[in-house]
Amino acid sequence: MAQSLFYVTQEEFNMFHSIDRQLYTLLVVNLWRDPVESMQIIAFWLWLERSGFNNAVTKMLSLPYILVNELADEALTCLNCISNHYPSSSPDSHDIPLIQSLMEKEIDLQFFHHNRVPAAQGIAKIVKEVCLRGLKDIMDSAIERNKTQNVMESQMVVPPMVHTGLNKMGLGGMVDMGYGESEVGQPWNREIEVPPDDRTMFVTFSKGYPVYEWEVREFFGRSYGDCIESLYMQEVEANEQSLFARIVFHSASTIEMILNGMGKAKFTINAKHVWARKFVPKRAKPLSATSPASSSSPGEMPASPHLPLSLS
Repeated sequence: MAQSLFYVTQEEFNMFHSIDRQLYTLLVVNLWRDPVESMQIIAFWLWLERSGFNNAVTKMLSLPYILVNELADEALTCLNCISNHYPSSSPDSHDIPLIQSLMEKEIDLQFFHHNRVPAAQGIAKIVKEVCLRGLKDIMDSAIERNKTQNVMESQMVVPPMVHTGLNKMGLGGMVDMGYGESEVGQPWNREIEVPPDDRTMFVTFSKGYPVYEWEVREFFGRSYGDCIESLYMQEVEANEQSLFARIVFHSASTIEMILNGMGKAKFTINAKHVWARKFVPKRAKPLSATSPASSSSPGEMPASPHLPLSLS
């Protein structure tokens, strides 16, 4: 007897993968990440679940947006490791601290390097069989929205600078309009104010090795002097540990000294690993854009570092 085949409608398929669709929407709509790249990230998480790392997607949906964004960046690190035929720089590489914290099993970049062939095949299969069917409508909408946004940004007119031409005559570039002293008249005497986001560093900690605020302040104070303007540890319950923090420095040059030309720096604070990189807030979603997630969702990544974030 011929085996009967059951047809799954698109609506049923989407419903079965509703959690995956929620996470993908969060990445491409709320966080404005690249839609094609984000599809690879979703496939990566699904492959991990099929490899025994249970409920990865569900766990991510319970996290603040800022952590989801960081986990997506770490997923890209893993994908690069999978696509690379050469071993990672260190056999005990710990460049994925948040993924290590999220999983209930030991995992590092060496795991992905050793399993790069089955991982690459499995991820490609999931992209083809699951993501392209279950996420394509969201991807197409996000791509179209990004195109529209890019066109709008390209059409924005920046008012031209008005030059008097007097500087060529040795009279400077400003005209005395009879209003007395002005801040505009002597900009070289004032320090250019840098927005807090451009002076902010994002640091992450390893689960099981709690780092406290006083340790962070002491470490950077000992190394760079009185450099911290404010420090925001992740707000957690009394019996939980913070997994990340944001540090606003008095000067953006402090971040340059800390990173020393690298995208990410690794430190050891009292024998506990800490990773640091420049804080890059995602651009805000235009009011006209529609999203299945509320713009006021708890844990959403704000542009300002003054809103406390906590695990749901």
